Amino acid sequence: MPGIKINRQGETLIIRWQLTKIEVPVTEITGVTLDDTYGGSDKEAIRIGTPYGTTGRVVIRTKQRSYLLFTSNADVIKEKTEQLLNMEG
Repeated sequence: MPGIKINRQGETLIIRWQLTKIEVPVTEITGVTLDDTYGGSDKEAIRIGTPYGTTGRVVIRTKQRSYLLFTSNADVIKEKTEQLLNMEG
């Protein structure tokens, strides 16, 4: 099963997992953090990935909603997301 993939196309951050593709405008993103709670601190967050007890969690917050990414390499996903956000579109 492939993991979560994060890329940027112009001014859009693209999150892919299995057959799911989520496009988030870069200008809407307000923060990227790690979340150490089991189900995420934001109960309304859109959950992406498979939640296991030892799985890392990355939260991408936007002005409208939050995305909770369940991944075995949370630090790598968080760092890559931050790098992509700092790129010029």
